[in-house]
Amino acid sequence: MSWSFKEVIPKIGTITEGACWNGSLLLFSNISENRILSFNPETNELNEIIKDTGGANGLNFNKDGKLFACEGIRRQLSIYHDTGKKECIVDSHDNKKINSPNDLAITPFGSIYFSDRVGDINPEVGLMYSAIISAEPMEDGSYKTYRRTFDTSMPNGLLFSKNYDELYVAQSDYRADQKRELRSYKVNKDGSLNEMKVLHDFGPHRGIDGMTLSDDGLIVACTGWEISGPGGNITIFDNKGRIIETHPTPCERPTNCTFVGNKLYVTSIEGHLLVAETDLNGYLLWP
Repeated sequence: MSWSFKEVIPKIGTITEGACWNGSLLLFSNISENRILSFNPETNELNEIIKDTGGANGLNFNKDGKLFACEGIRRQLSIYHDTGKKECIVDSHDNKKINSPNDLAITPFGSIYFSDRVGDINPEVGLMYSAIISAEPMEDGSYKTYRRTFDTSMPNGLLFSKNYDELYVAQSDYRADQKRELRSYKVNKDGSLNEMKVLHDFGPHRGIDGMTLSDDGLIVACTGWEISGPGGNITIFDNKGRIIETHPTPCERPTNCTFVGNKLYVTSIEGHLLVAETDLNGYLLWP
């Protein structure tokens, strides 16, 4: 089935990211404007619902419908309550400031894995490496952090498999001497990661930014750019990293995506919100 993408809203003009679905509204971040917007697919209504987001990038819900955000400028992982209150849950690891949390994936048990990257926004000395870090919920309501990867130079999107025994990670370092790969890591019972496998090597081209999961376990990823390779695409991989399909997007660099039923919504570096009807259905922790 060929996917035909169309613009849902007029292009905003600055990067949109973090697409996620709450059961009635499609939420996405507008990083440079420090805000989160909502789109209602039933009424086509667009609203600004959260301001002062600290440069929020990745957004995601836990199994209880609580919204978490990677605040890149404030350098913290936060929860956004329905009351409008924003609460920092993690801003450091090993007593050092995290750098620029980018994207996140959440387990049914409440563990929040996020990509933290040196070189994005680093106004003060913090962690001197880029890694996947997890924030683990404690009995008192606080979170404890653990470093989970030791071989990533610029992790980006991340995604759990359907049974949460694998974590897919986009190693997306644009520097010529670094790697752009789709990787999988085995998730151990204690939350640690090992047995890294390279599922796909993008060579000199842009790799994956954000990604989502279909209900049959396929990895649906935002890939490509205008500089080299096939351009902006949604690329579908199986769990072995084999490319099943590619679908060109009418944007130079798709950034993130999520399903609403069988419709895929896509954000972009240029500020798009795109949608295409697909032959897949999404697999989301919430709703």
